[in-house]
Amino acid sequence: MNLRNKLILFAGALLIIDQAVKIWIKTHLMLGEEIVVFDWFRLLFVENNGMAFGMEFSDGKFGKLFLSLFRIVAVGGIGWYITRLFKNHAPTGVLFAFTMIGCGAVGNIIDSLFYGLIFDGSLYQVATLFPEEGGYASFLHGRVVDMLYFPLIEGHFPSWLPIWGGEHFIFFRPVFNLADSYITIGVLMLLLFYRKFFSEKQEEQH
Repeated sequence: MNLRNKLILFAGALLIIDQAVKIWIKTHLMLGEEIVVFDWFRLLFVENNGMAFGMEFSDGKFGKLFLSLFRIVAVGGIGWYITRLFKNHAPTGVLFAFTMIGCGAVGNIIDSLFYGLIFDGSLYQVATLFPEEGGYASFLHGRVVDMLYFPLIEGHFPSWLPIWGGEHFIFFRPVFNLADSYITIGVLMLLLFYRKFFSEKQEEQH
């Protein structure tokens, strides 16, 4: 199997796993419900209108539409750049890293584009796939499904600490999904292992 087909197979597998987990969460848990795997690892079903790791971009339909369109353009740019890297015989690890980043973006785009159409709401009920009465939102206005929650450390700040003294804290608080993980891992791969490659490319351009 050549490298091109390996990248396609790798991307397909990542997207299938991401969507399978999200669909399972949507069709088995109500919003806010959780499954405790370990004390430090839980499946907590939340949805967000924003960016990775539950961060909000903007309120309202316009902000959501802008973010969905921006994601689509960004994925197009990533796809173009991967093609360019492939033609320039970039290291295999660089190609796989950018493929992971692209898959992460596509995984969350799928939620935004279609989940509002194919699912009904998850508040106080388990969502139905392809409900007869239609979905909870229009095209491009679906919410991204998050479920991975790692409350590794939980406690209270020391009372003597200014501002936050005595307050409860949880580390790591963000809830995210596999698509977010793909993006994070891809970026870390580039930063940790392939900085030299990009430095050399930059020198060649000068």
